[in-house]
Amino acid sequence: MDHLYIVMPAYNEQDTIEEVIRQWHPLVEKIGGESRLAVVNDGSTDATKERLRACEKRYSRLVVINKENQGHGAAVLTGYRYAVARGADYVFQTDSDGQTLPEEFWPLWKDRQKCGLLLGRRLHRQDGLSRIFVTRVLRLVLFFCFGVWLADANTPFRLMRAKELKKVLRRMPLNFYLSNVLLTVCYKKYRLGVYEYPITFRPRQGGTNSINFRRICSIGRQALRDFWRLRKALFGRKGMIGANDGSGR
Repeated sequence: MDHLYIVMPAYNEQDTIEEVIRQWHPLVEKIGGESRLAVVNDGSTDATKERLRACEKRYSRLVVINKENQGHGAAVLTGYRYAVARGADYVFQTDSDGQTLPEEFWPLWKDRQKCGLLLGRRLHRQDGLSRIFVTRVLRLVLFFCFGVWLADANTPFRLMRAKELKKVLRRMPLNFYLSNVLLTVCYKKYRLGVYEYPITFRPRQGGTNSINFRRICSIGRQALRDFWRLRKALFGRKGMIGANDGSGR
């Protein structure tokens, strides 16, 4: 039996977190075994922590990880490392704002033997023009920095086999703020397999985005500098998976 950990970062999601857990928890119940829904509370300052504590009493497979606020990238890395360390066979990540649909997870799970990385591609996004613009610019940045073309590198809808994920995590800078983007690049560059599935992406189901357009632009400038700096360290001969980890790949 394959064990699944769903990793879900949460920051100030008091308006959505209970409903999102109610929707996603049945997936780990259905898969069974040691499967868990792991919510990473990234130092929320609203009532998210209290609502998560209440949910833990109602949902037997819910695990809450409380940490200081370090951003979305650090939160998902915390969840990934937690899942791998506890023997997950597969790790799935989505966000806690209600924008993704649980029923669209099952085509990825059915194809899990294809892993690598199974990605939900947001074809008809409903989260605003600024976010769509950022995704399109990101494609160009990643092509310029790494020579890979990725349609939706930062999508919060991804299934990974733990065996490969563990190797990729060893290459990741600690608490990198665009960790999902860099993970996607790693899977592509290391030829671990990247497959896309169309998904629905709704507006936020409550609360507000914590990052505005000015902040997005600032992150983008920093990302360009950091990606350029990381190219050789991650994808030079010594950085490639198989070059120094004994994997033989």
